[in-house]
Amino acid sequence: MLLILFSLSSFSQNNILVFQSDFGLKDGAVSAMKGVAAGVSANIKLYDVTHEVPAYNIWEASYRLVQTAPYWPAGTVFVSVVDPGVGTQRKSVVLLTKTGHYFVTPDNGTLTLVAEQMGIQEIREIDEAVNRRKNSNESYTFHGRDVYAFTGARLASKVISYKEVGKKLPAEVVTIPYQKPTFEKGEVLGGIPILDIQYGNVWTNIDKPLFEKLNVRIGEALMIAVFKENDKIYEGEVRYVNTFAEAKEGSDVGYFNSLLNFSLAINMGNFSEKYKVFSGNEWRIVLSK
Repeated sequence: MLLILFSLSSFSQNNILVFQSDFGLKDGAVSAMKGVAAGVSANIKLYDVTHEVPAYNIWEASYRLVQTAPYWPAGTVFVSVVDPGVGTQRKSVVLLTKTGHYFVTPDNGTLTLVAEQMGIQEIREIDEAVNRRKNSNESYTFHGRDVYAFTGARLASKVISYKEVGKKLPAEVVTIPYQKPTFEKGEVLGGIPILDIQYGNVWTNIDKPLFEKLNVRIGEALMIAVFKENDKIYEGEVRYVNTFAEAKEGSDVGYFNSLLNFSLAINMGNFSEKYKVFSGNEWRIVLSK
């Protein structure tokens, strides 16, 4: 018991609050959430992951969190609002990971990847009788402002402790199924969780140790097949490189991205646009020599 108490107390909030949503920046929704947070504490530090998650895309919200959260210090509170089920019976929760990060969000699949990769220390359901913006009970469609931003700010600034969020829940979250990376019969199988949107590069979830089972060396060719569910969308050969400059302009390459996951690109081009390869939990990729 003493060990558990010590473990929880060591994950102290640090007054940092990081927002993510699918709201975009065309209207005042993001500003309203930050205004609510600033109203809780003028000393709170407000940052963003992104507000350009495609509308209703819970899977991408899940990935963007796990892509960025490990680089923030323990004690950081993330508020993620991609909530097509707003107003339904889905739970509003705060997940504390084993790395000491807090995630304030609907439990609708958004926590799939952070729970898996950062671990579940504890989950609590937000008690809206206490942790809801004053005089907002008649608002049913903007929980990002009225519940999540408000609760996240109160937690980040230590107005409330983690225990004061609400009742403790079983250590499990709603998850979205996806293709996990495996090595089978001389082939590496994986998923395509996300695109490097600016450049059209295709990022997989295949890490370097798994890839190295193919025994492909830098400069050698690699066979690629990409499927959306059961439909083959792309099949071709790419050259394995360390950097884009090792290939001719316009040529297809395979490389390891900044997260050290295998990726596809066209040097000075857009792989996704050219081959109509996109991302999500329904996409999978097969690598072979």
